Amino acid sequence: MDEKALYQNCLSLLIYRDVLRDEIGQSFLKILQNLDSPETAIAFYSEWFSGLASLRQGWRDYLLTRILTSENAFTQQIYQANIPAQLTEAVKHDLKLLQRIYECGSQQIYELLNQNTISWHDYIDDKNTSRQIEIKQIEKQLESLEDWSIALPDLINFYRRFGTGIFAEYVAFRWQNGRLNAIANPDPIQVDSLVGYETQRDTLLQNTEFLLAGLPALHILLYGSRGSGKSSLVKSLLGKYENLRLIEVPKSELNALPTIVERLRDLPQKFVIFVDDLSFEEDDDAYKALKVVLEGNLTARPQNVVVYATSNRRHLIREFFDDRPRPRDADEIHNWDTVQEKLSFSDRFGLTLTFEPADQPRYLKIVRHLAEQAQIDLDPKDLEFRALQWATRHNGRSGRTARQFIDFLKAELLS
Repeated sequence: MDEKALYQNCLSLLIYRDVLRDEIGQSFLKILQNLDSPETAIAFYSEWFSGLASLRQGWRDYLLTRILTSENAFTQQIYQANIPAQLTEAVKHDLKLLQRIYECGSQQIYELLNQNTISWHDYIDDKNTSRQIEIKQIEKQLESLEDWSIALPDLINFYRRFGTGIFAEYVAFRWQNGRLNAIANPDPIQVDSLVGYETQRDTLLQNTEFLLAGLPALHILLYGSRGSGKSSLVKSLLGKYENLRLIEVPKSELNALPTIVERLRDLPQKFVIFVDDLSFEEDDDAYKALKVVLEGNLTARPQNVVVYATSNRRHLIREFFDDRPRPRDADEIHNWDTVQEKLSFSDRFGLTLTFEPADQPRYLKIVRHLAEQAQIDLDPKDLEFRALQWATRHNGRSGRTARQFIDFLKAELLS
């Protein structure tokens, strides 16, 4: 196939046009457009090559990843029992074109620009997740087929199992300014690095496993003293469960919760909506949106979404003595009902996990555990003495204080 035919294949895509819509794909198209002007083509080749190298992918790996994460008119309908025949035919058409681009794209570009061939397998992601294993299996299957359209049923199964778009590429997200933003480098904290609150940890893990198994799971409020590891425990779930997605929603965006939940309802992944440091001011009505998600409305509650919220306050809505009913003019007749609604808001979570302040034995247990993980070789008595001194001079006994102490101690010993 010559370069003009290859370029026409790229332009003839009907459903999977987004595959070549990013910077790498656009650079590839510009190379094909400018092959009669080698200097210009080589400039675009440099952009194309650098983009692939930054992703640690070769052209074929990149193209396959784009196909498997594409969010288009077809992938948005794969959860329906009957996909329109016309749409299916359009997808088969695109798969045949993509196969030609996949098979001759990179090698042909190398030859046309007289570049040296590179072994791209050195750049393939070596993660051993079930999704990566499945991708490699699909890649082998496609390479053995004369017609990619035959693999459409397997492609549909892959989409239904692992999802599409950003939910297939990323595991952590933040809702901000009315949109969902992916977090490329989420906090790498691991569950086994958290000690001192084993009962709370095990309860949270068990509930999360109910969610992942498709069983009824409860919304959870993690309440307790600052620095006790509540937020870290929630974030550590990502390192333990592959099919889990974590969406952080700040207090200022809580009104968007019903919208977010509806967007997630039919997706194959399981989602934890994470609200950190939750509390409400007296005149803040954002709790009503959270109440809808916690208790539901006429729309059935999605089975793949739970809310995990942390707070330093047991009663999430601030209450003042002036809120309590008094016989005054212009006072609300049923004021006590309003007070009770505020006080009982935390009860709307199915589970409340309490994180008590760390006493000295618990604090030292956390310190010893973190020191062992950090491979700090220090006399145990000296370690405990310095840890207690640190707590006295800084923020008191807590998991956060222990982490700060170990980080400082490790740096000090290595300096």
